[in-house]
Amino acid sequence: MKVQLKLYATLTRFLPPGAKRNEIQIDVPDGASVHDLLAEHNVPMENCHLILINGVFSPPAQSADAHLSDGDTVAVWPPIAGG
Repeated sequence: MKVQLKLYATLTRFLPPGAKRNEIQIDVPDGASVHDLLAEHNVPMENCHLILINGVFSPPAQSADAHLSDGDTVAVWPPIAGG
C-alpha cells in the first residue's frame, strides 16, 4: 500500500532519496504501523514529538499501535523550542 510520509525540521534528513521538499509517497506492507514506517527510515522515535495521521494527532508512545491504511498521510515534527 502507499502512504505519504512528511518529515519536518531536523527530521527531513531521514527522508529517502527522491523526496521533494519534505515529503515522499512510499510503499509499506499491509498492516504496517507508524512505528514500522519510521523505523524503516531510521527516524529516532525519541525525536518524534508530534505525529499526525491524516491531520489527527497520534501519541508517539502509541506509534506501534497506530496501523496505517492505503492513502494515509503521516506527518512528523521533532521537539521545537522558540523564543
